[in-house]
Amino acid sequence: MRLLKLIPDDTNIDFVRLRGWAFGLTLLLSILAIGAAATRGLNLGVDFVGGLSIEARFSQPPPMEKLRATVDRLGFGNVSPQQFGDKRIVSLRLPIPKGADEGATNAEVNQVQAAVKAEFPDVQFGKTDTVSGKVSGELTTRGIIAVLLAMFAIAIWGWIRFEWQFGFSTFVAILHDVLMTLGFFAITRLEFDLTIVAAMLTIVGYSINDKIVIDDRIRENMRKYRQMDMRGIVNLSVNETLPRTVMTSLTILLALVSLRLFGGHVLRGLTEAMIVGVIVGTYSSIYVSSSLLISLGLKPQPLTAPKVKGVAEHAERVTRRETP
Repeated sequence: MRLLKLIPDDTNIDFVRLRGWAFGLTLLLSILAIGAAATRGLNLGVDFVGGLSIEARFSQPPPMEKLRATVDRLGFGNVSPQQFGDKRIVSLRLPIPKGADEGATNAEVNQVQAAVKAEFPDVQFGKTDTVSGKVSGELTTRGIIAVLLAMFAIAIWGWIRFEWQFGFSTFVAILHDVLMTLGFFAITRLEFDLTIVAAMLTIVGYSINDKIVIDDRIRENMRKYRQMDMRGIVNLSVNETLPRTVMTSLTILLALVSLRLFGGHVLRGLTEAMIVGVIVGTYSSIYVSSSLLISLGLKPQPLTAPKVKGVAEHAERVTRRETP
């Protein structure tokens, strides 16, 4: 039985030829992602902004103004109903009741659900989250620190394990992957909560796994083909690891797409973040981090004649004896 091979073993694609376009596209997408996050902002969940969140599911998209007015009449403060990708699912966000004890919170939840049920009899309620302002601030700070530390630690490890060029190129590629994910959530307005932070850390881990495989092959070929230029070494290394890269990415995408289709609304943000991360991570591994090594001046190790201790001294003594 023949093995399934999506990529032939003897591929010879000139990836480096497109590095100028790849660098331009990467820079453009990064700027757009930063701009989207800065102008539109992220749809931060209760984990990061604090408050009370009640998930309501309707049989058809509800009129938002009527829904807001229904909850406002209760006098709990400014309510912020937000629709997800599915317009029938609405998240009702309210301030935490004074005292913030469990009894007051449960009473507020019950009153909101009763009022909405009276206006929209077909409504069904999902999860309810409550996070204080102090806790949300700590979660925000720790989430940012966790992502930044992961990126810098991986870059430093690449520097120590290989050369400084590998560490820098890895950091640039991972930063690109994280920015793409943030831009995706800024554009789609999906809720950004702690599960998305976990997804971003997973994306960082996946990206470094693929990049290290390619970097290690590049280093091996630098020692094996010392008379070959870096363009040829990078192309050879990426082509040699291409079947592994494609098969790994497709396998992960199959699992993620299954979770997206059958995992329900709760897993939507997590799976979509990881789908985007796998796609951009595969792209950055092939076109960004490996080709960037050439721009950073990495070169193969030059050929040097092996040195045998005492050979030079012995030759010099023989020369002196034969000289009249």
